Amino acid sequence: MKNVLLIATLAASASAFAFTQNFDDITTLGAAGWSTSNQSNPVGTIGWFQGNDTVFTSQAGAANAYIGANFNNTAGTGTISNWLVTPEVALVNGSTLSFWTRKATSNFADRLQVRMSTAGSSTNTGAGATGIGDFTNVLLDINPTYLSTANGGYPDVWTQFTVNVSGLGAPTTGRFAFRYFVESGGPNGANSDYIGLDTVSYEAVPEPATLLVLGGLAAVAARRKRK
Repeated sequence: MKNVLLIATLAASASAFAFTQNFDDITTLGAAGWSTSNQSNPVGTIGWFQGNDTVFTSQAGAANAYIGANFNNTAGTGTISNWLVTPEVALVNGSTLSFWTRKATSNFADRLQVRMSTAGSSTNTGAGATGIGDFTNVLLDINPTYLSTANGGYPDVWTQFTVNVSGLGAPTTGRFAFRYFVESGGPNGANSDYIGLDTVSYEAVPEPATLLVLGGLAAVAARRKRK
């Protein structure tokens, strides 16, 4: 029985080596291991939402098959800090996270951070607009100086970004987070408008030893089943 449980545990771990999320229906994200937290100051009227195809259509799939965030994440003039956290995954040096994003066509600057936590299943993003919790590793910061799109800021057409996992002392597990982070944002702010996120894909590079263990236990399970 213990061997069966061990095999099941490792099989579950193996499934964390890759995922793709297309945001066809964001009401299913929780069941898929995703979480959200709007920590803007002050908190606005909305968090992450299903894409609005009247603003722009998705990168792939149905017209509204993407996830969006906008200036209403805060109220008045404030700091937007709206988090979208992925499922727990196996983190190995050389692994890649890719995604597509764009903003609406306007003169208001937008910004997005990609952060990583190596704290296993933790979804701790801290408290308030400046809190980051366990997500201390910044892998990418799109438009940190709030440039206009014309001057090299946030793209206003669907654009793919890829980040690599590196610097880990050993394989571990953790999560990634997309943080819509805009200072002086909101309906009355100088920055923030509307961004979309689509086709998020993660692919880990399994360590050879891990693959051998998984393969060996799978073979053992097959032999036991034949008996």
